[in-house]
Amino acid sequence: MREDFLLLNPGPVPLAREVRTAMSEPMVSHRSSEFESVYERAQNSLNYIFERSSLDATPTTSGGTSLIFNGTATMAMEAAVANLAGESDEVVTVVNGKFGRRFKRIADRYANVTPVEFDWGHSIDPETVAEAVSDDTKVVTMIHNETSTGLLNPVAEVGEIAEEHDACFVVDGVTSLGGDEFLVDEWNVDVAVTDAQKCLAAPPGTSAMYATPRAQEAFDGENAPFYEDLDWHLRKADSHQTPFTSAVPLFRGLAVAVERIEEEGMPERISRHRSQSRAFRAAFMAMGLSMFPERNDESEYSNTLTAVSLPAGVRENPDDFFDAVTDRSVSISGGQAHLGGEIFRVSNMGNLSSEQILRGVRAIGEAFHEVGEDVDLEAGMAAGREQLR
Repeated sequence: MREDFLLLNPGPVPLAREVRTAMSEPMVSHRSSEFESVYERAQNSLNYIFERSSLDATPTTSGGTSLIFNGTATMAMEAAVANLAGESDEVVTVVNGKFGRRFKRIADRYANVTPVEFDWGHSIDPETVAEAVSDDTKVVTMIHNETSTGLLNPVAEVGEIAEEHDACFVVDGVTSLGGDEFLVDEWNVDVAVTDAQKCLAAPPGTSAMYATPRAQEAFDGENAPFYEDLDWHLRKADSHQTPFTSAVPLFRGLAVAVERIEEEGMPERISRHRSQSRAFRAAFMAMGLSMFPERNDESEYSNTLTAVSLPAGVRENPDDFFDAVTDRSVSISGGQAHLGGEIFRVSNMGNLSSEQILRGVRAIGEAFHEVGEDVDLEAGMAAGREQLR
């Protein structure tokens, strides 16, 4: 693999040299003061990200606790549901893509699930959600940024519905936290989860949760899987530890990555991600391509992941197109599940430069030319540059 190989798939994302260096330091015990310092550093910067993901860095919440897990965000999603709901409780799951479906599948193992489902790539209708949520609902789950389809979902509107019925609101911010606005209190979020390998630009293998005081009071670790007992995780976090052996190198990498985010500042980071996503959209539309997701008044295009419909001619043999992109030492992703061969997805999560965004645009345009698709590459490059000024 070339040294300049560019990851533009939706995780894992490229790692900074400082992050890679931190992971190669000599091993220490996960019960040592050295490790406790690493956990504390990571937790402090995660608190900043969870609590100040706004365009002016004003606090969006306070008083909650960030927890770090030895597992990817699927573990954090499961922990949230399993600690908040039992088999007799109702969980309303909002689904309009793969990761909303994953929340539904998780909840099915622990509770009585009422799914509210929309076609993948179609916007969520809050009125339909409101019809499903009642005073008997214990938990509502949804995805903020659905990366299987490139759609930013109406968390604020669904949060109002959950709050009206006193249901705990659990939100997957896996591909938005660290790259986009996330307003915990304003959106009535009780639990937010994210993943190291996405906008945080850390190595895959760890994830994080922000639990508000209200959520912490509702946790019931006795009913959760032994490894995901959040009462236990909260107790250990007070001393900057995890209940079990920690993946020391991954925690080190995470600590450096989230400290870099705090140094950049969330307002600047949000603005950068938004301009880069606009650049991708403008470039691809100028080429003559079409965005995949369908929006309504409550939804927006994702600011960290762009999903584009493949032209009909390319769908006949999409592997040739993806191979042509890879040949240019750029990695992008296709569609998931039934969207395979229908779309391509390109990420701007993490610490990408404007030059890398434009390199991605050019590689994709050249790949289309190679497989015989007549796109206007130069118009796409010009449109992308305009958005990145």
